[in-house]
Amino acid sequence: MEIFVFGSNLAGIHGAGAAAYARKHHGAIYGQGIGLQGNSYGIPTKDEYIRTLPIREITLYVDQFIEFAKTHPEMTFNVTRVGCGLAGYTDGHIAPLFKAAPSNCVLPAEWEQIIN
Repeated sequence: MEIFVFGSNLAGIHGAGAAAYARKHHGAIYGQGIGLQGNSYGIPTKDEYIRTLPIREITLYVDQFIEFAKTHPEMTFNVTRVGCGLAGYTDGHIAPLFKAAPSNCVLPAEWEQIIN
């Protein structure tokens, strides 16, 4: 099963960017900001007021995602450039958070050169 991984907000308002795409095409649930939803997985990069979260908080959500991915080797996780769009972080800020991602995570090409 292929899972679309996107940056979300804690309110679960999937109104723009990859989150809106996840809602329209991958079963993201309006009102759910974290975790598996249909064939998508939300990683919060913004709070319930749609303000960008600090990196230390995003790191916690990324770590939860990585643990989930490790326990679900039957799934392939197609990770978008989480946090690098509407949240305003750079690839250099976010890519290192995914360094421990298992092999069933397909990371953005932009991140490969940063992580390796």
